Amino acid sequence: MKGRQSWGRYPPRLQIAEQVAWPEDVSRLLMGRTPAGTLAYGCGRSYGDSCLADSDRVIHMRGLDRVIDVDWETGVIRAQAGFTLGDIIEVSLLRGWFLPVTPGTKFVTLGGAIANDVHGKNHHTQGTFGQHVLEFTLHRSDGSLLTCSRCENSEMFAATIGGLGLTGIIQTVTLQLRRVRSGMIAQRSIRFGNLREFFGLSSEHDLAHEYTVAWVDCLASGSRLGRGHYIMGDHRLTGPRRAASPGRLSMFIDPPFPLINQLSLRTFNSLYYHRQRETDKRQIVGYDPFFYPLDKLLNWNRMYGRRGFQQYQCVVPHANAEAAIAEILRRISESGMGSFLAVLKQCGPMQSPGMMSFPLHGTSLALDFAQREPAISRLFAILDELVHEAGGRLYPAKDAHMGAAHFRAAYPQWQQVEALRDPALMSKFWKRVAQ
Repeated sequence: MKGRQSWGRYPPRLQIAEQVAWPEDVSRLLMGRTPAGTLAYGCGRSYGDSCLADSDRVIHMRGLDRVIDVDWETGVIRAQAGFTLGDIIEVSLLRGWFLPVTPGTKFVTLGGAIANDVHGKNHHTQGTFGQHVLEFTLHRSDGSLLTCSRCENSEMFAATIGGLGLTGIIQTVTLQLRRVRSGMIAQRSIRFGNLREFFGLSSEHDLAHEYTVAWVDCLASGSRLGRGHYIMGDHRLTGPRRAASPGRLSMFIDPPFPLINQLSLRTFNSLYYHRQRETDKRQIVGYDPFFYPLDKLLNWNRMYGRRGFQQYQCVVPHANAEAAIAEILRRISESGMGSFLAVLKQCGPMQSPGMMSFPLHGTSLALDFAQREPAISRLFAILDELVHEAGGRLYPAKDAHMGAAHFRAAYPQWQQVEALRDPALMSKFWKRVAQ
């Protein structure tokens, strides 16, 4: 057994992981050997405490990583829950298929993608990951194995998508892939001077491109508040299907203090903003640097030091987005805290089948903050009120601080998920916000 953490390394609770290799192993652990209050654990890319079991003992699912069936004519693949998004790309891209939706890392299991109903740069055109899940099998601690889809056990299907792994242990997943002709992306990047320009670019270009996202300088202020790069992308119709994968580096050291501080942030953000000399730049890039720039640096979470970090990801409804995001960025800039990779993007109106899916029609902002008390708690309290007043919500997969009142207001179907929760499963997040 090996200890595991959340990706943010905060809260600092080590999880004892029971490895599984076969479905029978899951049954044995879920039905008695593992203490009550366990949880399935995949690649550990949830940032906060939603992947931490209340008992500090998790069922590590990566050993269940086999393809069960695939139809290359229709692009329907059925695989075990420990199979990762990167694994899917490896087996499908050469045959002309790709993920319908992907978050910013491919080191995510199928089970984790469903539990957190992940989304990506194409939410405005394709919705969340759950939109493309055809069915899954769910193992419950009473020994039952449920097949869940929109037509069969539909309530459990809806509760499990975005349900944070609390309704049972996902064993197999059937997913609809999307057809592509190339592994290359036609990318266009426009440098913009402030937040108002971002919303103008978004209004003009979002519907014309499948993938859109923006990097913003979270420390810029005044007339430059929210400046950044607006990035668009589409799959190329020609070109190699297997793009050259970039070499990977690794963060080998575990520094005792954060390498991300006020001085390094200001320097990085200024250099990054000005690195694109042209206002409008077009280029052809591989899928790896376009979708997964941070995957190039393994263990990059160590840059924040041994105390770890928290990611703050919120989404604010479309009607209130510009004013609310401007005030959030202003408060972050004034604090001197922030992120070297602040991501701003639009979420579309397509509704997820999941009861507790995070995206809503509006604007999402995500930033990383080195764990530093009491400054981080003071800032988050201010940001939480701004998001709540604007009718927005925080992303449970990234959260380590959300209060119960804000959670329950933002996710009114939480009680339905609680009613369907498997009694053997409990996360530290769920105990904090729902118990």
